[in-house]
Amino acid sequence: MSEQNYDVTIIGAGPGGYVAAIRAAQLGLKVALVEKEHLGGVCLNWGCIPTKSLLRNSEVISLLGRGREFGFNIEGLEVDFGAAVDRSRKVSQRLVKGVGVLMRKNGIEVIEGTGALKSSHEVEVELNAGGACLLPTNNIIIATGGRARAIPGIEVDGERVLTYREAILLRELPDSVIIVGAGPIGMEFAHIWSTYGAEVTVVEMLPHALPMEDEEISQEIERAFKRRKVRILTLARVREIRKAPSRVQAVVEDEEGERQVLGAARALVAIGVRPNSEGLGLEKLGVQLERGNIVVDAQMRTNAPGIYAIGDVTGKLALAHVASAQGVIAAESIAGAKTTKLNYEAMPRCTYCQPQAASFGLTEAQAIRQGYEITVGQFPFRANGKALAGGDYRGFVKLVADDASGEILGAHLVGPEVTELLPELVLAHDWELTPDEIARSVHAHPTLSEVLMEAAHEVFGHAIHI
Repeated sequence: MSEQNYDVTIIGAGPGGYVAAIRAAQLGLKVALVEKEHLGGVCLNWGCIPTKSLLRNSEVISLLGRGREFGFNIEGLEVDFGAAVDRSRKVSQRLVKGVGVLMRKNGIEVIEGTGALKSSHEVEVELNAGGACLLPTNNIIIATGGRARAIPGIEVDGERVLTYREAILLRELPDSVIIVGAGPIGMEFAHIWSTYGAEVTVVEMLPHALPMEDEEISQEIERAFKRRKVRILTLARVREIRKAPSRVQAVVEDEEGERQVLGAARALVAIGVRPNSEGLGLEKLGVQLERGNIVVDAQMRTNAPGIYAIGDVTGKLALAHVASAQGVIAAESIAGAKTTKLNYEAMPRCTYCQPQAASFGLTEAQAIRQGYEITVGQFPFRANGKALAGGDYRGFVKLVADDASGEILGAHLVGPEVTELLPELVLAHDWELTPDEIARSVHAHPTLSEVLMEAAHEVFGHAIHI
């Protein structure tokens, strides 16, 4: 390692940290990147990427199960869950190697070890290979991410009671699973495991699955899962999980206090993430924390000069793309380059189960509570030619527009490939386009994107195909 001071040292090489490193290097800064496990962090290794690989496998299996509808017949179809997991690991490994190439290409020094702040201008690293080193640096970016949040009194042993990290590596398909939490992680695993034949029960303490989504979106997701025999218990809490050598029993309490005991081979706890802010030496430097989250301003600066934080450790939004966007801003702020300001309310949110869900901004209920006079434009995929041709036409697009300004307050989508359709609406919102301007933009036919155009027309009651 160079004895020269670094312009910036980044602790954590997830989608926030490694992106910050690349952007800082592009701006001419000398960069050190400290990572205790693998480049790419949770997202590339145990989260976003391997789950999408497994979801693709599930999609193929679902399609093959509809052979009669598409005019073919497959007898004796055998599926290998272990092989699907192996494929997901190869996909992750390929991307991690790609990040390593990017580090070398951009002249970023990667130090394998556990970093902590010795001072506001020094990072001490306990090296994985043994020993320690001290990195003198002008600026520090903390990008240590988060980890699965636990339920008080319930032990996660990694064998019978899992988090996403153990679940993504599980090669043996459990015959039955209890999933605690119906957010994106819980619902994606519910989709994967149920497609392969596991009996799945999802327990959610709030009124609906995907509780942060617009209520109509959540209801559509619930209907789709119930058609696939996935049991969803809402307004229910898991009070206890008892472990036996080969089974678990979950004690579930409903809103009226009635209890029932559910049995399964395994349980997955998927109730969100908590920040990895311990053991970094933040307290001795007076870095402000709120409930373990590092407090940052719009430029990702903490209250301690020269110290920045990005990603899940800030508690803003536990999404990889948000961490990456924050990383770019932090690097640009350090370099004195022109940067931007994030609107967290307008960040895209995606869930990749089937049907997919995607959204940004205010739900219909939130907009009303905030006092907006609104108009809603909604259009179903069943009236879209491309969706019908593809045999995947459940769901709809919903736009929430402000009557006063005409601007889009929120967009809520459920259906085929809606995670790919969302960016058009996010871009429209960010540049203050109105539904009329979306409606007047000619969309190619036949495409799924025509649903966006039709929903924009429907804000004014002028949808063509309904």
